[in-house]
Amino acid sequence: MSTEEPGESAPEHSPGTREIIEALLFATDEPLTVRQVIDIFGDPGEVEKPAAVTPDDVLGSIDDLNRDYERTGRAVRIVKVAGGYQFATKPGFAPWLGRMLREKSKRKLSLSALETLAVIAYKQPVTKPEIETIRGVNADYVLHTLLQRSLVAIVGRAATPGRPLLYGTTKEFLKHFGVNDLSELPKPREIDELMAEAEFEVEKKMLQELEAKRQTETGDETGGGEADGNAGGDIP
Repeated sequence: MSTEEPGESAPEHSPGTREIIEALLFATDEPLTVRQVIDIFGDPGEVEKPAAVTPDDVLGSIDDLNRDYERTGRAVRIVKVAGGYQFATKPGFAPWLGRMLREKSKRKLSLSALETLAVIAYKQPVTKPEIETIRGVNADYVLHTLLQRSLVAIVGRAATPGRPLLYGTTKEFLKHFGVNDLSELPKPREIDELMAEAEFEVEKKMLQELEAKRQTETGDETGGGEADGNAGGDIP
């Protein structure tokens, strides 16, 4: 017969390596590297620790967890971002998450901020005068905003007269755009091709609209000409 008192719950079992890694990645507000996870396991403390873990243990646990999430149809998975690992929702849930994020539109980056980020991402390390030369406008305010949001950081000083500050992107930038490193950003050539395709589509649509308008106007004029011709007996 059970000696457990009414209302008492059975004691929880000690968590294993995989469960601890899952809890760490669920609770973190920034990606955790394999090294950080290993250090957490080896940190001295009062809690009972499982055996020391290796990089293979960490990566194997992440793979096992992802297989479980896939098998059970969960909405989340563990992804590699900015050199570390954290939870993310699957792409199929993007429409619903988009609705939620629209409620936070006040945090949305402005066009000028995106343009400045693009310059820094592709030209870094880059100075403020260089950014202003490329964009053609003062960059004081937008740089201040990007620094506040930790999307860019001061990475040094240029070896030019006046020693201006150099700016570069941060891990927060990688997290914000969901890429693991800068090599995953579109190449300038790819951007040019996409822009060319987009411009071609716009031009094609404009030509189609102009052609439709011309045909309509020509049809009207033809109709009027035929009426005049019939009335005046002009030879076609």
